[in-house]
Amino acid sequence: MNGDRAYISRLIDIYGNALSERQKDVVDLYYNEDLSLAEISENCGITRQGVRDAIRHGVETLRSLESALGFEKKLKRISVLASEIKQNGDIDEVKRLAESIIGEL
Repeated sequence: MNGDRAYISRLIDIYGNALSERQKDVVDLYYNEDLSLAEISENCGITRQGVRDAIRHGVETLRSLESALGFEKKLKRISVLASEIKQNGDIDEVKRLAESIIGEL
């Protein structure tokens, strides 16, 4: 669950603006602020079921966007390549890794 929570949090950072304002607020409060359904319901003035629905639909939208666009996966790959560049002193290997990053974009 924690891995999934971190993954959804990254998706919120990348695709959050594609959600409705309410979905974005509710999903952010649940995944980033770790509020319960009851706390979100009270803060937002909607029912717990409304909170649950907004979270479910918001997460479905985030996952769908990632499936279609793959930005989170690309960012993760670029981060790995950048770490390899940082650790590597061989100029030819650095160039190869840099080309890999450019290819990811």
